[in-house]
Amino acid sequence: MDRIFIYDTTLRDGSQAEGVSFSLQDKLAITVKLDELGIDFIEGGFPIANPKDESYFKEVKSLSLKHSKIASFGSTRKVGVRTEEDKNVNALLFAETPVVTIVGKSWDFQVTDVLKTTLDENVKMVTDTILFLKSRNREVFFDAEHFFDGFKSNRGYALKVINEACSAGADVIVLCDTNGGSLPDEIATIVEEVRKNNKCILGIHAHNDGDLAIANTIMAVNKGVRHVQGTINGIGERCGNADLCSVIPNLVLKMGYHCLHNDGLRKLTEISRYVYETANLLFRTNQPFVGSSAFAHKGGLHINAIQKNKVTYEHINPESVGNKRKILISELSGSATILSKTEKFNLTHDTALLRSILEEVQNLENEGYQLESAEASFELLVRKKTGKYKPFFELEGFRVIVEKRENGLPITEATVKINVNNTQELTASEGSGPVNALDTALRKALERFYPVLKDMKLLDYKVRVINPRSATAAKVRVIIESKDKENVWSTVGVSGNLIEASWQALVDSIEYKLIKEYEAKQL
Repeated sequence: MDRIFIYDTTLRDGSQAEGVSFSLQDKLAITVKLDELGIDFIEGGFPIANPKDESYFKEVKSLSLKHSKIASFGSTRKVGVRTEEDKNVNALLFAETPVVTIVGKSWDFQVTDVLKTTLDENVKMVTDTILFLKSRNREVFFDAEHFFDGFKSNRGYALKVINEACSAGADVIVLCDTNGGSLPDEIATIVEEVRKNNKCILGIHAHNDGDLAIANTIMAVNKGVRHVQGTINGIGERCGNADLCSVIPNLVLKMGYHCLHNDGLRKLTEISRYVYETANLLFRTNQPFVGSSAFAHKGGLHINAIQKNKVTYEHINPESVGNKRKILISELSGSATILSKTEKFNLTHDTALLRSILEEVQNLENEGYQLESAEASFELLVRKKTGKYKPFFELEGFRVIVEKRENGLPITEATVKINVNNTQELTASEGSGPVNALDTALRKALERFYPVLKDMKLLDYKVRVINPRSATAAKVRVIIESKDKENVWSTVGVSGNLIEASWQALVDSIEYKLIKEYEAKQL
């Protein structure tokens, strides 16, 4: 009774999200990640829908999965077609997956107005398909589409569909809130009613149109459901599906259920970000459990309390889901915040220096800097205040020229003159824009002296107007995210000149990289 089986449909339902299109290699790579997480069932897609999904079911057989079972997905036989002659049903067999999930109608309105058939014929379509697949030794899950709406419309018919599916041999009956409009109390009442009338293992498949998919899933488990469907990060059609990145830790850490294998919970944050990256979607920083801000603390009182006891402002240990705690620096910071962020500099007893750092942070934030989003710039600030800053080069000047030529395309060229250990270096470079040209020219000048910079690349570049009422004369804040083989860090620059603000952030990013390398390897 303490075991909940997790069924992931990221590769099928998730791929139906607007703007998401997984390649074959993407799907295979995500499959491996889901298996490492310890997911019980991975829904791969429609075997007959397109060549990519057909290829997936061929290629996935070559993966050495340790735990997950692959499921193919399709509908019941068509109206008036013999099951053994139905192309969709046969495609499910040809996929050769151990698990087959079929979807069928359980809402009378959908049967009469969409399928254009009788209620009895719909039931036969469900049972015929299940009997056929079971006779071919498949584990069969039946997704009762629109079940909750169907129950509200015609209780007797909705129950008849799933009861007949159970009698036909379905291994799991999945109750689907397909339109995502049910409320948790409705889910609870209906699941209880179903349990009185159906002896099969029950599952839940909730959509998020009412922003309640997670709550509805948890409520269904409370009432006896033991099979949970969802997607990583909740991606899916319209408003998405139940987010397994929230459902799973709630089930495990709050309710005491066993879901994943091999300590998979600690890999949850990693796979969340992997799927975002693969799907080319922006991370939700405030996403519960796995978001980068899920355990971020900014207020001085909060940070002071967290240092004394983590449970004061954290409902779970961040490491339990593979995340980490963040202490943010801002004008709201107090001495406790500065101390927590500068432990390696041992400033505990230097109250004057702490006050000086805090005042500098507050002054910079007043000018428009945002150090909570640029911890590398904050560390450089502390190093300068404590005398532990090492300059690696001096700027003698830079120039950026943007020229529009006869072909109508703008050309940007940057020239940088720097001094490294009394050696002058002058370089020029073209780029797709002024920041790219500056970055390329600066790297070209420095890489001769510091080859480790070849490992570093710019990951993201963000510009924010600070005082928009000043229109084109407004100050801008530039935040640059950089990475190397091991770490990701952010830096900030502020100026009334976009190029100058970008230069500040670029230089901070490079200096932070060089300081890290210097301390690790003594450049």
